[in-house]
Amino acid sequence: MNSINQQQEENNHEDLRGTDAAKKIKELSNKNTCHFITKLQETSPLHVRPMSVQVTDDDGTLWFLCANDSHIYSDIKADSRVHLLFQGSSYSDFLSLGATAKLTADKAKIKELWEPTLKTWFTEGQDDPRIAVIEVTPLEGYYWDNKHGNAVAFLKTVAGAIVGKTMDDSIEGKLNSITN
Repeated sequence: MNSINQQQEENNHEDLRGTDAAKKIKELSNKNTCHFITKLQETSPLHVRPMSVQVTDDDGTLWFLCANDSHIYSDIKADSRVHLLFQGSSYSDFLSLGATAKLTADKAKIKELWEPTLKTWFTEGQDDPRIAVIEVTPLEGYYWDNKHGNAVAFLKTVAGAIVGKTMDDSIEGKLNSITN
């Protein structure tokens, strides 16, 4: 724990496991853009690109669509280890996940995940032969959020600055044993 956490009057650390960890992943992943990172073991720069999560299942599994002729597809084909980063605001909604990714061309899953705006990238619609599904299974993670919403977090920060006291509304912790 760092020195700021030691100055807190209220508990601001909670590690989550199993279904609680999966619930936190679903909460923080469904409202934010994902920075999807591949090439984790390379000595050259990591490959990072923004992606939209189509769905996060109750067990924490995340689903994406990509093109089978894209760099992300070839990166995952070469190495299934990935890292996902989410940031919602400067006061909350941070999520970091170490995970494995699996590629499929499952037509039923594509239909389930399909949204009309995806035709921008897949011009032939949901039957576009280039569409691939990425299934991401989290292995471990870390989250940082606030307990009572952004307005309360902001007010506590301002009040703490006025009185010279740490009144942060954050909560953070590790995410373990996500999928059983």
